[in-house]
Amino acid sequence: MSKLTILLDNLTFPEGPRWHDGRLWFSDFYSHSVMAVDLDGKAETICAVPNQPSGLGWLPDGRLLVVSMIDQKVMRLDPDGLVEHADVSSLSHHWCNDMTVDGNGRAYVGNFGFDYRAGEAPRNTTLVRVDPDGSTSVAADDLFFPNGIAITPDGKTMVVAESWGRKLTAFNKANDGTLSNRRNWADSQGNWVPDGICMDAEGAVWIADPVKKQVMRIKDGGEIAQTVSTGERGSYACALGGVDRRTLLICTNNWRNKDHAANPTGRIEMTRVEVPGDGWP
Repeated sequence: MSKLTILLDNLTFPEGPRWHDGRLWFSDFYSHSVMAVDLDGKAETICAVPNQPSGLGWLPDGRLLVVSMIDQKVMRLDPDGLVEHADVSSLSHHWCNDMTVDGNGRAYVGNFGFDYRAGEAPRNTTLVRVDPDGSTSVAADDLFFPNGIAITPDGKTMVVAESWGRKLTAFNKANDGTLSNRRNWADSQGNWVPDGICMDAEGAVWIADPVKKQVMRIKDGGEIAQTVSTGERGSYACALGGVDRRTLLICTNNWRNKDHAANPTGRIEMTRVEVPGDGWP
């Protein structure tokens, strides 16, 4: 069994982890903060996002993009501060969540599709594409709570975690960013729930499963190659980092916590794996 060690704790709800420039960057929901931490545990707050940050990515010139969940926008961190990069509210349905930005600066943003907290009936929704100039379009639709998004190292395949659909869905990704040839990557048959995901150099996908409290490495076709338990804590997102990209970093939280802002129980935990990270994120 892989042993987990705590890198950082006392977080409200860490999500959207990305390894970038020698540090793990992530959003801490209820402190409304984007943060970065090195593998020695030294943390820094990068910026504040009042309407709750989520998915992260970078433009080719190095500027940070961050999802602003509640107002359904993508923000950009310029030298003078955070500015609006794109408003996706007309194409998304309810709050936005995870995002992946490819090597050309195209962002792909998921959303809830419905307000489950208010008891709305579940419905499928869109994956929204934001081009580098801020223009928006629907990249794909009919997705059941599109959440984590990963792109293979060759840039030709995108995998989307449909959390409420309990499956991973793949698309061909063209050079111009369009998606086609939708197909099943892995179907849990109700046995696991994918939240945040990341890709490794062999094209396998690591998923964080908050319900079964585990992370799993899944190959195209559904073979489960490795499972790491997160004990009694929910696992919400993961990233591969470190100098050799073989450190699996996992966002976890106390499953029973009812007030994450007042009682911060979030952590970044980590373990070592054999295959390094690659692709986006």
